[in-house]
Amino acid sequence: MDIREQLIRQFQGFDPEQNIEVIIKYHGSLDEIAEKLEASAEELNENYAILTLPAYRIPTIIQLSQIEYYELPKTVTYQLERSLDAACISPVQLESGYNLSGKGVFIGIIDSGIDYTHPDFRQPDGTSRIMYLWDQTAADISPPSGFKNGHLYTKADIDLALASDNPLSIVPEQDFFGHGTAVAGVAAGNGRASNGDNIGVAPQAEIIIVKLGSDKPGFAKSTEIMRGVKFCIDIAQGVEKPIAINISYGTNDGAHNGTSLFEGYLDSAAQRWKNVICVASGNEGSAGHHYHNQLKQLQTDNVEFSIGENISQLYMTLWKNFADSFQIELFTPSGISTGVINAFERVKQVTLGNVKIMILYGQPNHYNFNQEIYISLQSVSGSMNQEIWRLAITGTKIVDGNFDIWLPMTDMVTEKTAFLVPSIENTITLPATSFRVIAVGGYSAILNTCAEFSGRGTGYWTYGQKPDLVAPAIDITTAAVGGGYDSFSGTSIAAPFVTGAAALMMEWGENQKNDFFLYGQRIKAFLCRNAERKFPIKYPNPIWGYGTLNLCDTMDDLVLYNQ
Repeated sequence: MDIREQLIRQFQGFDPEQNIEVIIKYHGSLDEIAEKLEASAEELNENYAILTLPAYRIPTIIQLSQIEYYELPKTVTYQLERSLDAACISPVQLESGYNLSGKGVFIGIIDSGIDYTHPDFRQPDGTSRIMYLWDQTAADISPPSGFKNGHLYTKADIDLALASDNPLSIVPEQDFFGHGTAVAGVAAGNGRASNGDNIGVAPQAEIIIVKLGSDKPGFAKSTEIMRGVKFCIDIAQGVEKPIAINISYGTNDGAHNGTSLFEGYLDSAAQRWKNVICVASGNEGSAGHHYHNQLKQLQTDNVEFSIGENISQLYMTLWKNFADSFQIELFTPSGISTGVINAFERVKQVTLGNVKIMILYGQPNHYNFNQEIYISLQSVSGSMNQEIWRLAITGTKIVDGNFDIWLPMTDMVTEKTAFLVPSIENTITLPATSFRVIAVGGYSAILNTCAEFSGRGTGYWTYGQKPDLVAPAIDITTAAVGGGYDSFSGTSIAAPFVTGAAALMMEWGENQKNDFFLYGQRIKAFLCRNAERKFPIKYPNPIWGYGTLNLCDTMDDLVLYNQ
């Protein structure tokens, strides 16, 4: 029985008849799989799909040989916490430079929506630069072909709304959080509301918006992002235009090593058509939500963590080498113990005071050599007390000894929920951990210092170095809901600098016929090779990646390589 299945059936109280989503990696006939499982299926590509099925059917998934692996959706949230000159983008835009603007290239923004009435997303004649707007949250069902939910608006719909006295009566779309509007402004705003002062990176790019759907403001599911990526690439491939896709959402729920189906699908999608996928590295660098240590034989590590105010439930995921054997014991603030739990007791449930505790020992799968120990705390009533808990971890059989623990992201558990002695390394969030995406960290272009919140990599990763590079992320002026501008910080804002830069590169390569293979890993390689390395430190670096975004040197290098 899968670890997440146990969590659903035994702890979270799902109604067996309730429909839930499941990500699958499969082969063969998807229609046949759906029929056997009484499910509706959405094909993402020939290997990945999303099934919607009653919860009671989950145990039968493993009985189908066509399903190679499955996982439940992860909860993701945005990474919010402009500096064109610092990234050397302005000279590339100028006629005296490369005269690039993103013309003929799509930019896909998968986020909280957009203020489509904002002047920065309109042409000089007042019509929209937004070609498609898919609202996954819309109640009326008019989705894109092949998808099951939401409402799709075309440029014609938006233009009709913009020409009316009451645009929202025709296209009732709003960005209630402002996050998607800000991200789109950095990547593709044309500065019309500021007479060109607050221009984005690719001001003539055509825009595709995917508004993520969620029952909780500011949060979404990994399945929604996966659908959005497929939609964007489908559109771009259909009209044979390159596309740069921006994802400024993330989660701590996973091994952080690229092995989840969520990450695997993005790696697969990154090889479709002519695209680049840029992902924010997250704002967990200084959040205190990661712990790392290396145990010796029979050594016990006492890991203390605090719980913030108004928290009714939280989880921790401990990942270790499967060759090691750990036993764990959780202590309440008053010292009451769950008892010692080892891998032979795969599921442990106990109630201590007002808190229900579940501990699950997972198993490795054919994608991940490591083992997860999942720990869930949930109050019986009200909130858990703001106190310090202790997790005792003992290595009973040690070969490697390294382990990592992650708490949920700040937006889920507040800043006061944290490890007392955290590790700032390996704080990049999923899906920036996917191998083929460009993971973007953040820095202050004014002070020329790293952003303390920016998610960081580590020296003991199984492959590669994340982040790939960093971009401006502090006090960035960009489009705000209502038609004006505001200042934003966070790796959410750093990522669209690179997304826009990739769009300019693809315009030069594809549309200006200088390099027909300038997309995917080739763009990442040139960006990393030519990133500015300002300090006498070892690169690639867990904080800076290969350095800061430098589009001038990147373009100059491309010219040399294409002579």
